[in-house]
Amino acid sequence: MSPSLTIEAWGLIALSIQALIHVSVQGLVLKASVGNTWTVGSRDIPMEPGNLAARAKRAAENFQETAIAFLAIALVIILADLSNKVTSVGCIIYIVGRIIYLPAYLAGLPWVRSLIWNASTAGLVAMIVGVFF
Repeated sequence: MSPSLTIEAWGLIALSIQALIHVSVQGLVLKASVGNTWTVGSRDIPMEPGNLAARAKRAAENFQETAIAFLAIALVIILADLSNKVTSVGCIIYIVGRIIYLPAYLAGLPWVRSLIWNASTAGLVAMIVGVFF
């Protein structure tokens, strides 16, 4: 029988799924914005994506900026067997925040999006704090 996964391990799985969603959404929205001919071509001539495609790209870039921190923290927690209530709650806050961040960004909700980003970042901070206390 294999051991059960910690919340942080499930968080890593969720992070991987979110990465695939970001890439897929970004690609689909870009294709809708500039057309299939350009997206499957050599892309030698730059195209200006529409607002939604630009938002999807920025959301994906933002995701990548915090995903690396989550990945590092979660791996330390898992490998050092440091999972506890604080790290688990922090993990859940981060993952849920990142799930709702993408639609908020795509919808163009600046204050809501910023609040979601702050909440998910607070989840990362909770995970770090949980490692030490």
